[in-house]
Amino acid sequence: MKKIIIAIDGYSSSGKSTLAKAISEKLKYKHIDSGALYRSIALFAIQKKIFNSDLWNVHNFIPLLEKINLKFKWNKKYGQTNIFLNEENIQSKIRTEKIGKKVSLLAQIPEIRKILTVMQRNIGKNKGIVVDGRDIGNYVFPKSEIKIFMKGSIEIRSYRRYQDLKKRGEKVSYEEVKKNLIHRDIMDVSRNISPLKKSVDSVEIDNTSMTIEEQLNLIFQLINKKTK
Repeated sequence: MKKIIIAIDGYSSSGKSTLAKAISEKLKYKHIDSGALYRSIALFAIQKKIFNSDLWNVHNFIPLLEKINLKFKWNKKYGQTNIFLNEENIQSKIRTEKIGKKVSLLAQIPEIRKILTVMQRNIGKNKGIVVDGRDIGNYVFPKSEIKIFMKGSIEIRSYRRYQDLKKRGEKVSYEEVKKNLIHRDIMDVSRNISPLKKSVDSVEIDNTSMTIEEQLNLIFQLINKKTK
């Protein structure tokens, strides 16, 4: 079976990472969560107190960013890929609402996108990867063999995100989560650099009322055609 690149784009909390993880596990592919990369940058900026100091401008932040070390490592015990920032496992730290509120701001900065795009392309040189994000099929891997575009109602996406945050022990209201997702949607589709949009050769999946099994059945029909 030949190795391919599977690009999964879509709106925030549309189930991209859940789907990508399930596909990568079944195919034994690497999983690149590009959202985790951007969240890691946001965490790094917060740790360096970038947002509440005179340092917060592109010219001062990029030199700091170029020195960090980001890596994905497979966690056999929990069956998931964790992300490490300068050798520290930050998987749980980057999933907070505090981080989520900063991500879209940083994602608009061309220099940051350029650094993370190069990083992702280096990981995908030998194919055999599943990548999820917002500009994967259009920009990062435009020649990927399979492109998926995920969407869902704002209500169901907000509810999924709200439940996820509650499980992590965060005190946040459903309305606050919904408001943040609407804001992120606007930021993602309207930014000048690599905005979120469905590429012409993407297969669209609206999973508002679909189970993960139904989504996987649909996608593996596509995969089987491309890998024969």
